[in-house]
Amino acid sequence: MVSLLHALPGSVAQGLIWGILAISVFLTFKVLDYADMTVDGSFCTGGATCVMMMLAGHNVYVALICSFIAGMCAGYITGLLHTMLKIPPILSGILTQLGLYSVNLAIMGKSNQAISVDQYALIVSLRFINYSILMSVIIVAIIIFLLYMFFGSEIGSAIRATGCNQNMARAQGINTGRCIRIGLIVSNGLTAFAGGLYAQYQGNADVNAGRGAIVIGLAAVIIGEVIFGSRLNFAVRMGVSVVGAIIYYIVIAVVLQLGLPSTYLKLLSAVLVAVFLGIPAIQGYLGIKVKQR
Repeated sequence: MVSLLHALPGSVAQGLIWGILAISVFLTFKVLDYADMTVDGSFCTGGATCVMMMLAGHNVYVALICSFIAGMCAGYITGLLHTMLKIPPILSGILTQLGLYSVNLAIMGKSNQAISVDQYALIVSLRFINYSILMSVIIVAIIIFLLYMFFGSEIGSAIRATGCNQNMARAQGINTGRCIRIGLIVSNGLTAFAGGLYAQYQGNADVNAGRGAIVIGLAAVIIGEVIFGSRLNFAVRMGVSVVGAIIYYIVIAVVLQLGLPSTYLKLLSAVLVAVFLGIPAIQGYLGIKVKQR
């Protein structure tokens, strides 16, 4: 129990960083109605870009901005594959993700690049968890505010309309292809930004860092909606996704403390997502049984 309490701040810090990725998954999966697999690659792209920029002597903020831009480029490519070449959403994301593996290796020069908090001014680090939590909360609040303003604008409303009903949006004169591309650009920019922060937090960028990122992001979004509901204010729904990511990492910490080998983490993630996805159906079955009684 004591070891679990000691692990909780670290879980909260990780949950906040992955919460940024959860927001990006919320934007594509819930707002744009687009199953984007690019995030598994763009998350690592963000980390690789951030670490290599800092190793080259650039400021941490410049490095994070470059991570964001690199992620935007990845999202744009996925958008082009889908809207211009008419490749289905899942396949276009997988193709970009596949290509990014080589791109990430080229950026880093090898599969892993380390960066030390002793030599560089990192924003978040495993060494200073309380400070990392504070900085992550501030960053998440700023991101939610900016996204709330953006999706309340004319172009943001057009993206939301595209996600709701593409035919209706086109009938209203909205360029749905452009809206999908912009949505993917913003989403993957955020994912890469989260990857840059995560690389700082872990002290390294790894070519496999993004593997399974889409599952964690989906888990966070679904956990948040199952617990707090989906009929919420747009900004609150993004915040709920971040809370879902924190709960996800606390559950992971609890299960690991109970003795589950770390090799089963991916399996545990899949089970968690399946359980939370199935909760509405389970509630429906229980409701039927209650009525039958």
